[in-house]
Amino acid sequence: MIAPLLIGRDPRDIAGLMNDAHRKLHIFGRNGPVIYGLSGVDIALWDIAGKLAGQPLYKLLGGTPVDDLPAYASLLRTTGPAAVAQSCSHALEQGYRAIKLHEVDPLAIYAAREAVGPDVALMVDTNCPWSVAQAVDMATALRPLQLQWIEEPVWPPEDYEGLGRVREAGMVIAAGENLCSAHEFRRLLSAKAVDVVQPSVSKTGGVSAMKPIAELAQTFGVRTVPHCGYLGPGLLATLHVVAALGGDVPVERLDIELEEEPFSELTKVRRGRIALPRGPGLGGEPDKAVLDRCRAM
Repeated sequence: MIAPLLIGRDPRDIAGLMNDAHRKLHIFGRNGPVIYGLSGVDIALWDIAGKLAGQPLYKLLGGTPVDDLPAYASLLRTTGPAAVAQSCSHALEQGYRAIKLHEVDPLAIYAAREAVGPDVALMVDTNCPWSVAQAVDMATALRPLQLQWIEEPVWPPEDYEGLGRVREAGMVIAAGENLCSAHEFRRLLSAKAVDVVQPSVSKTGGVSAMKPIAELAQTFGVRTVPHCGYLGPGLLATLHVVAALGGDVPVERLDIELEEEPFSELTKVRRGRIALPRGPGLGGEPDKAVLDRCRAM
């Protein structure tokens, strides 16, 4: 039903189609489930456009082919320094040379640095736990660890002025997964609150939203490293977006193994890198046998 809308049209028209959808649905909210749903539709449209054109998504986005992309292990939050150290050691065994924690306990974060050594990139996503004053104190306490960045240290996440004050305290700040449009990213960037912006293809408006945000960040001299706390189509779309961004942008890969994973072969990490899918659209189809097994459960 959707494919005829795209036949014979420039793939960039998807952004126009989605803009119309955003306008019609804005009364239901400009963030949250409605935008997440539209993000999924946008990803599906780009997949269809790639299949119709017989080209992988990164080519439609103006990217050039590469064999693979650097990945970092995004660890789930665990309990206690010993468990964090063990999770980090497991990630190193898989070949990762960059790791992101989801911890708020300084002892656990120090244990992670001790486990990985000084040469492994270490990031911390705190998921908005602290007041500005608390976050400044934590930035001071964690400064010796030479973190690549600390992610979303302030509650609420839209307190961009407060986030900027934490940055002024000497911590590299990353944020953006909770923002839903280029307009919000402009406010974040204008507040000089971040060193790294993290638009999420699954939460910020899909593939169509990513390039305008990355271009905006570039005008502010800020790096774009997409957020990707997902597997499946969200991860595949992120791979293509990262390839189109160019440079050595790392891909976030949740460090979990599902019992059943329809896109398993397309999302495997080998020696800390993940292959760029070369098939049309997102690059491949889900494993039908896996889908059949899941339906039978």
